[in-house]
Amino acid sequence: MKVLWNDQIVDRGEVKIDMEDRGYQYGDGLYEVIRVYNGKLYMKEEHLERLRLGAEKIKLVLPFTKETLSQKLEELVAVEEITEGKLYFQITRGIDSPRNHVLPDPLNVTGVLTANVIPYDRPVEKQRKGIGVGIVPDTRWLHCDIKSLSLLGNVMALEHARSRGFEDAVQIRDGKVTEASAANFWMVKDGTMYTHPDGNLILPGITKKKLVELAGKLSIPLKEEAFDKEELFSADECFISGSLIEVVPVVKIEDHVVGSGQPGGITQKLHNEYVAEVERICN
Repeated sequence: MKVLWNDQIVDRGEVKIDMEDRGYQYGDGLYEVIRVYNGKLYMKEEHLERLRLGAEKIKLVLPFTKETLSQKLEELVAVEEITEGKLYFQITRGIDSPRNHVLPDPLNVTGVLTANVIPYDRPVEKQRKGIGVGIVPDTRWLHCDIKSLSLLGNVMALEHARSRGFEDAVQIRDGKVTEASAANFWMVKDGTMYTHPDGNLILPGITKKKLVELAGKLSIPLKEEAFDKEELFSADECFISGSLIEVVPVVKIEDHVVGSGQPGGITQKLHNEYVAEVERICN
């Protein structure tokens, strides 16, 4: 396997990360996952812009221009000859020795970039049948809008749900639904779509952004506002969204069946339009 390591595409075995890299010791860095369709990076510019905004928020000086990173990621996909897949890349603040909580002088630290791309197919079975989710308290930090390497809160939320037999989690903070373990969460009630507004409590999803656009195109009413558990249990439809999963219906929450227990009409309509948009852009 070839991977991107800083500005070079090398064999994976050649990559060496220093034990005092701040990404390893603090989770001090950012990451993105971009879906590959037909050999093309879908919504690449939006992912790179989110990376830039995240870097500003954590005072991380990126060691490359957007144009250079874009070129290198495209090159990696071409070298690996991936047509349908997922590309993961991350940037850490780099080596800081001796270890110190204080942010280092950016002039003395060079960030470390790594990336890999692997085959990945649509989760067709989940999209067709839907999934069950378990309710989990959202105990993550208060900067969920930053796509940080520090994902232990998300990992434990998913584990808490899966240990009880569910496929994902729906997280609730102060009585309000925030998001799934690694995806935005939506509900449909009386023909209107609802999802938590962007802000520090959720990740501003790239797929969410596209679905908001498509809802307008399809004339589906949409309200970006928080909803509580009681409203969740009265929903006609629910679904989650993300770059890898696209749109996956939620047909069961704890022991409660959502709607008819089958993927809802608006959910399916929105996903069909999303797939059509992907095919149009990545033709």
